[in-house]
Amino acid sequence: VSCKEMERFTFSDPKVQARLQNVLLLKADVTANTDADKALLKRFSLFGPPGLIFWNAAGVQSGYKVIGFEKPDKFLASVDSALGGK
Repeated sequence: VSCKEMERFTFSDPKVQARLQNVLLLKADVTANTDADKALLKRFSLFGPPGLIFWNAAGVQSGYKVIGFEKPDKFLASVDSALGGK
């Protein structure tokens, strides 16, 4: 349910879309909870969706994660924290 909320309310927000304009967003649907899904969650220390992980342009993981639903303004602050602001 939280994944759907992120799609409907957060990722669809014009301010969020503008902020993520130069960000590559990769999505993995792990709702089937297959062995591969479980391995992916374990690999990135996530307990379930939604979980967002950030890497910089050099491919280094920032160490900052977003777990669960965030409203657009809070998510924008999280993105700035993860990516070093704008």
